Formats: sequence, structure tokens, C-alpha cells
Amino acid sequence: MYNRILKLISEEELKKIENANILLIGLGGVGGFAFEALIRSGFHHITVVDKDSFELSNLNRQILATNKTIGKEKVKIAQKRAKMISPEIKVKVLKTHLKKEDITDSFLFSYDYIIDACDTVEVKIELIKKCAQLKKKCISSMGTANRIHPEMLEIIPLKQTSYDPLAKKIRQALKNEKKALNTLVVCSKEQPRKNKFLGSLVPVPMASGAILISKVIEDIIK
Repeated sequence: MYNRILKLISEEELKKIENANILLIGLGGVGGFAFEALIRSGFHHITVVDKDSFELSNLNRQILATNKTIGKEKVKIAQKRAKMISPEIKVKVLKTHLKKEDITDSFLFSYDYIIDACDTVEVKIELIKKCAQLKKKCISSMGTANRIHPEMLEIIPLKQTSYDPLAKKIRQALKNEKKALNTLVVCSKEQPRKNKFLGSLVPVPMASGAILISKVIEDIIK
């Protein structure tokens, strides 16, 4: 299934992708598309973390959400989807809602790359800080709600983010952590629309998930 990939990268580079141990936190709008990109790009060792089950409100933007998966656990559906695409993929699942205190050295130890697509601010902060301390490769998705322009997403250091209320909270919390502020994030230059409730259109989280994995691939094969 990787013939088209091997027209772009070498067998040695593909082997690096296959052998990489990836942690993906969150299987929502961004995380679901990130997972899809991982399993179609040759990654064979993926751990996914999410406690939620699919709801009707997920149908507009989450690739793993269908009428048949409503009410089912996101991690289990992800595991099944990976097997439908390639039996070689090993997906470990952690059905849990991570807390700040869960982000320990031992929790992160075995992973080559950590992808943050979760919604919990304190977890994102601790994850970025801990990965910087451990010199672990980490990339984090900032906000995608209330935006309509995927072309305005970019990969930049956390300290350079602007217009993003979520990124601002994280920057302020990590203002004394210089290494953490250099963590790469996927962030939009688009001013979020001012709505009473968070709204979302699929192109933005979809693009964010794809951009996350493009950077992971770049780092692993270089």
C-alpha cells in the first residue's frame, strides 16, 4: 500500500516512519485527521488517548464520526479503522481523560514523538513543559474553532503565536520556560470570529491535523 509513498521517499526513510513510536493525545476534529494521516503514511506504532465517545455534534468535522459510530468509544473506533487500512498497524488505546499529574517522565519515556490534539489547557501546558524538559519531540495544535480559513494555519514556535486565545493562555503559563516557548505549534493567523458558542467548519481542523503529521514526518525522516 506504500508504493506511492516510496515514489517520494526512500525505503530507509519509510522504515524510520514504520519504527517510530507515536503518542497522539485527542481524537477530536484535529486529532482524528491526524490519526488518519498517521495510519495512511506508514506509521505502525501508535498510542491514542481519548476518553470520549462519539456524539451527533461530531459529525460535521470528525472523520471517525459516522451515524454508525455515535455512542461508541473513539479509541476503539480508531483502532478498528487502522486495522481496516493495514493489519500491520499496532494501535494501543488509553481510554482516559488525562490530567496534569498524568504527564510524567515515565508516561512519556517510550515515545519518539508526542502529538497534542487535546482540549484540556492544563494538560497542554504540562505536556509542552515536560517534553521540553525531557527533550522529547512534541508538536501541539492550538485553536481551530471559530475560523474558516485553513490556508492561514502555520507551524511556528509557541512564543511567536498571535490572535489565538488558547495560545495566549499557554504562553502566559509558560512565560518562564524558555525551552517550552520554542515548542512548535500549529496555529492560525486568522482572527477567530466572536461567537457566543464555539463553532467549527471541517477544513480548519482537517488541515491542522494534516499539518501536524507533515511536520512529524519531516522530523523523523531527516
